[in-house]
Amino acid sequence: MATAKTTTLTFRIEPGLKEALRTAAAREHRSIANMVEVLIRDHCGRHGIVIPEQGRLFDDSGKPAS
Repeated sequence: MATAKTTTLTFRIEPGLKEALRTAAAREHRSIANMVEVLIRDHCGRHGIVIPEQGRLFDDSGKPAS
């Protein structure tokens, strides 16, 4: 199975939120990055936000897919 391409996301949050994220990830035996992905996917699913499939983010010309 091929590994999906990823991108880097860097952001700042309050130390208490980071600790809560770390605790939530540890309780589910996940990495912090995977926990953030799960939270984003859950939020998008509950709010009807479509997550584009990998490889469909850009058209053949390299421009963002519509």
